[in-house]
Amino acid sequence: MSVDVVNESNWHVDPRVFSDLGLWVMDQLHVSTHSDLTIMFNEPDAMEELHLRWMNLEGPTDVMSFPMDELRPGQGGELVEGMLGDIVLCPAVAATQALSAGHSTIEELLLLTIHGCLHLMGFDHGEKEQEREMFALQRQLLLTFLAARPGTLNEVLPLDLSDETAAESDTESKDGE
Repeated sequence: MSVDVVNESNWHVDPRVFSDLGLWVMDQLHVSTHSDLTIMFNEPDAMEELHLRWMNLEGPTDVMSFPMDELRPGQGGELVEGMLGDIVLCPAVAATQALSAGHSTIEELLLLTIHGCLHLMGFDHGEKEQEREMFALQRQLLLTFLAARPGTLNEVLPLDLSDETAAESDTESKDGE
């Protein structure tokens, strides 16, 4: 199994949560968890470069997927295996979208990770019926992942904010002694 999580952003991201999510999606869609998947987080400038290079669109975007072996979900007991590909996410864009949608940045990034995984497995949303199917599946996968996962999720924060939050937490615990 290989789910690599690379954080080249200025945001604090818990790699374990996204590795677990990648494995969860693969398992649910009958793709061998021995398949390779990379999940990368980067800054808006880097995302804008990718967006322009690969989609010929200006500005940063939330998520991009780069399939490798063009794996498709397995059927029944059949597990497919290979190089799934790379997903690149931009926490800064996701944070803006999360604010507009009324939920947390971590929830938005989890949803976008699932969205990216589905694209790697051949799902698309170019047509209305495809969109309905893909978005329903990504919602189902997110809700079942969250329901099956024990504990709470830590919010994804910019590094400067997460440093301040950690310092405040340390101060509060020292004051309470």
